[in-house]
Amino acid sequence: MNRVCIVGAGAIGGLIGARLGLDAAPGTIEFSALARGATLQALQRDGLRLIDAAHPDGQCVALRAADRGDELGEQDLVVVAVKAPALPAVASQVAAMLHDRTAVLVAMNGVPWWFFDHASGPCAGLHLASVDAGDVVRSGIPTRHVIGCVVHASAVGVAPAVVRHVRGDGLIIGEPAGASTPRTRSVAERLERAGFAVTVSPHIQRDIWFKLWGNMTMNPLSALTLATCDRLLDDPLVRAFASAVMAEAQAIGAHFGCDIDQTPDDRHALTRKLGAFKTSMLQDLEAGRALELDALAGAVREIGAHLGLATPNIDALFGLTRVLGQSKGLYPGAGEPGAPVVPSG
Repeated sequence: MNRVCIVGAGAIGGLIGARLGLDAAPGTIEFSALARGATLQALQRDGLRLIDAAHPDGQCVALRAADRGDELGEQDLVVVAVKAPALPAVASQVAAMLHDRTAVLVAMNGVPWWFFDHASGPCAGLHLASVDAGDVVRSGIPTRHVIGCVVHASAVGVAPAVVRHVRGDGLIIGEPAGASTPRTRSVAERLERAGFAVTVSPHIQRDIWFKLWGNMTMNPLSALTLATCDRLLDDPLVRAFASAVMAEAQAIGAHFGCDIDQTPDDRHALTRKLGAFKTSMLQDLEAGRALELDALAGAVREIGAHLGLATPNIDALFGLTRVLGQSKGLYPGAGEPGAPVVPSG
C-alpha cells in the first residue's frame, strides 16, 4: 500500500494519519489528505502536526491536500475518520479514489452503513436509513472495500491540522464478513509499526456494538447537560437513566448476535475511572458542529423498530437531543429527518 489518503484530518484521523506518515521511510508512501476550509489551508501550508508526550513541540508530516477526491487520484488505503453527518457528502469524493483493491479503513463512531451486509438472522441485509438515507454512502463506498475499525484512543484537535494525542493506542480492525484476509493483516502490520496496539477481530460488528453501548448514553447526555462524564455518572438519577437506555440496547443486540455480557454498572465503572472528560458530542456542541446523533442513537432505534422491540428510554434520549440539536441548528429540523448535515470548519 503505497498511496495512503486520510479523509477527515481531525482528532482521530489526524492521529492515525500523522503516525502513518511519521512511520514511513522517505519516498515509500504517497501521502495525502482530503479536507476543506481552514483544515485544508493549514495542511497545504504547514502539513499535519502531531503533539504527544515525547514530542511536546510536535512532529510534522508533509502531504498533499485537496478538497476533491479526483485531484488526489486512486489510493491503496483510505482512512475515513469524519463524523457521521459529513459522510454522505464525503462518500462521492472517496469513490473517486477507489480502484479494485483499495482498502477503506472506516474509523468512525456508531453503527455504520455496512453493519448488516454480511449478517444472518432477523437483520440480514438491513439497510439503515438513519445512517445512510437513500443508500448514498454505500453507493460511494461499497462494503467490499471496507475494513471496520474501533478506536480506543483519545486525541484532540488543538488547531486546524494540529492534533494532540491524549491517551490510548488501541485499534480493533476487522472485515465485515469476518474472515482474516491478507489486506487486513497488511493494514494491521502498518498500524502496528506506526505505534498502535492492533487487534484483528473475527466479528468487528460485536466490537462496534460494544463501544456504541457506552457512547450512545454518555455522548447525548453530556450534550444535554453540558456536563463531563464524571458528573453524569455521579448523579444517581442520570446514572439510572443511562442504565435503562443501555438495557434496551443490550436486548436489541442479543437478537442479532451482538450479546453483551457486562452489566450497565460494569461499563459505568470503567467510564468513571477516566475521570472528568468531555465527550465528542459535547465538544461538537460547543464548537457549533453537527451532532453525531443518528449513528449513535437513531440507528439503535431503527434496529429496535425493525425487530419489533420497544425502546422508550432510547426514544426519550434521542428526542431530547434531537430538539437540542435543532434549536442550535446542528441537526436536521422537523420534516427533514434524513437530511444530511455537514459540519462547518
